[in-house]
Amino acid sequence: MELTVIGSSSEGNSYVLQNAGEALLLEAGKPFKDTLAALGGNLRKVVGCLITHEHGDHAGRISEVLNYAVPVFASQGTIEGAAKYIKSNYQPNAIKAIGGGYERLNLGGFTVIPFQTKHDAAEPLGFYIWHEETGGVLFATDTFYLPCKFKGLSNILIECNYDPDILARRVADGTIPEVLQERVRRSHLSYYTCLDALKANDLSAVNNIVLIHISDGNGDGVAFRNGIAKATGKTVHIAKPGLKIKFNKTPF
Repeated sequence: MELTVIGSSSEGNSYVLQNAGEALLLEAGKPFKDTLAALGGNLRKVVGCLITHEHGDHAGRISEVLNYAVPVFASQGTIEGAAKYIKSNYQPNAIKAIGGGYERLNLGGFTVIPFQTKHDAAEPLGFYIWHEETGGVLFATDTFYLPCKFKGLSNILIECNYDPDILARRVADGTIPEVLQERVRRSHLSYYTCLDALKANDLSAVNNIVLIHISDGNGDGVAFRNGIAKATGKTVHIAKPGLKIKFNKTPF
């Protein structure tokens, strides 16, 4: 299995998990032509697209995905919140809320377990994804903390958006308003909270940690990568457009 990063920033987020026979798309925040290129034009192997929430950098291109008859899955709140972006004859599939959680999705060889996240959106979700090639994959973005722990992790895509010190310094020098600082704190995962979330989980079988949605102004990708690699002893990547990583449950 291979992970391809199409985009991972406030300019747009999109990722592809694929092997020779099937592919799962994560987010719809970048032009779909870029995703098509990453797929080598092979749409037949796409089993679905998961959307975490309705903000434009994650769902703004949802109609482009739908117009290719790709099944799209999101919470009901996300679908309603993304209504202004949905201009297609095809419609997204609402992930059903069941009790205190959500229904499990079986998409080709991928099993997807959605979970609630904490963001300034209607009904945001993260996803635990399992495939026989990848093992357990955590996909968590745009959340100010992770309310769950996860078993059987082999690969992780996790937001590491900002450094609180950089954020405070930019407010102090007038670069950004204080109200933006509060919004970031209430909706995104800081470096320290990201590190705490990683340490709260069993990382013994994890091969890759991919830091996603790093803020250009409020973050320091290199420092984040180095700090988390040192603290976890794991291979850590900075998500950038065009990045491709072998995303298997074994490191070979």
